[in-house]
Amino acid sequence: MTNTNDMTVGSPTRGILKFAIPLIFGYILQQMYLIIDAAIVGRWIGVNALAAVGASSSIMFLILGFCNGCCSGFAIPIAQSFGAKDYTKMRSYVSNALRISIVFIIVITFLACIFCSKLLKIVNTPEGIFHDAYIFLLLQLLSIPFIFSYNLFSGFIRSLGNSREPFYFLIISSFLNIILDIILIILLGMGVAGAGLATMISQAFAALLCWFYIKKKLHILIPQGEERRYDNKRISILLNNGVPMGLQFSITGIGIIMLQSANNALGTMYVAAFTASMRIKYLFTCVFENIGVAMATYCGQNIGAKDTHRVALGVRSAIKIMLVYFIFTILVIYPFADDMMSLFVKSGETAVITNAALFMRIANYFYPALGILTILRYSIQGLGYSNLSMMSGVMEMIARCGVSIWLVPALRFLGVCYGDPVAWCMADLFLIPAFTWLYYHLKKEVNIKKVNSNV
Repeated sequence: MTNTNDMTVGSPTRGILKFAIPLIFGYILQQMYLIIDAAIVGRWIGVNALAAVGASSSIMFLILGFCNGCCSGFAIPIAQSFGAKDYTKMRSYVSNALRISIVFIIVITFLACIFCSKLLKIVNTPEGIFHDAYIFLLLQLLSIPFIFSYNLFSGFIRSLGNSREPFYFLIISSFLNIILDIILIILLGMGVAGAGLATMISQAFAALLCWFYIKKKLHILIPQGEERRYDNKRISILLNNGVPMGLQFSITGIGIIMLQSANNALGTMYVAAFTASMRIKYLFTCVFENIGVAMATYCGQNIGAKDTHRVALGVRSAIKIMLVYFIFTILVIYPFADDMMSLFVKSGETAVITNAALFMRIANYFYPALGILTILRYSIQGLGYSNLSMMSGVMEMIARCGVSIWLVPALRFLGVCYGDPVAWCMADLFLIPAFTWLYYHLKKEVNIKKVNSNV
């Protein structure tokens, strides 16, 4: 099985890096095309268009976060079965995950499109950019079937420890997105509608590439005969893993919507600053996120193999990797934040640049808190306790709501800058003791099973 990666053997650090690096480069590339997308919109159309594209970012995080979280959760039982070398069970999970996903795609896309306009009003979208924001958001929502499919299929592939091919497919779709941006926005003058349409087409292409790769190269994932049968127990396990992970992102998204709503009420200039800073922030923070994604697969495979010692070794290795990366971000973000923000608007927009750079620097100081959050949260999910990790999302939501209600009215945009750091620290206050308890609980459980098997 040359297209798989067994993370239950060998060096944990090497295994995590081997899995995480393609993921990281893939998501950096994905964020780069989002940055280019925003830069094209901001420079060729204007600040109002940039604000229109960013006005609905929290809504998309809420909806797509649920979709992506569900897909990640569906992949956990597959990774655990792969680690346990039970391939029949693994393929049964694949079959039933496809059934659930079809239902989710239809329901989520329909409801999201119906309530598109109301969602924009909830986040206090300024009237001057409402029309463009509506067009862009609607096209993003119509992309849900393709985005969900890509995350589902890439999750299947990654559950086998293979993160290379999804990375290659992201490269292709990212370049396609950039080319389409140039054609639709600059050459054809389609405005924000061109940006939304480019994203839709590129996501559909990425999903198709994943599906064709599974059919051609990963026959181990393709259900046969009885493995295609509807299995209520498997459905229940998939939902118990997927829905809490989806809700975790959505709960976090509610807090982000509150924060963006408070920021949008400050005016178009602050919406543009928030949009620019978030684009660059995601470019840097996606590394933490993907170290976490690697830990979900790593912990899933190793708990499937009943090796809790390797779980602990992996978490320690991931934290060391995260701290090395944090030092790198300090050396880049602190001196160059203003220059990075200048990518999105013309040099005369000093207020947008200054506020966006302030947002970036404040968030950067708290990146270790974010790194611990992603590592522990995804590790808990990989161990099969998605309900427990969901509580960290509740803590993030409470923190962001508190910032939106009290800090933003008092400190204005400075309060917005502290929204994410406060949320990350609050989540860590829950996750650190939760993971510690869970690890020792599982360790005790595994030891008891080993003793009983030797009797």
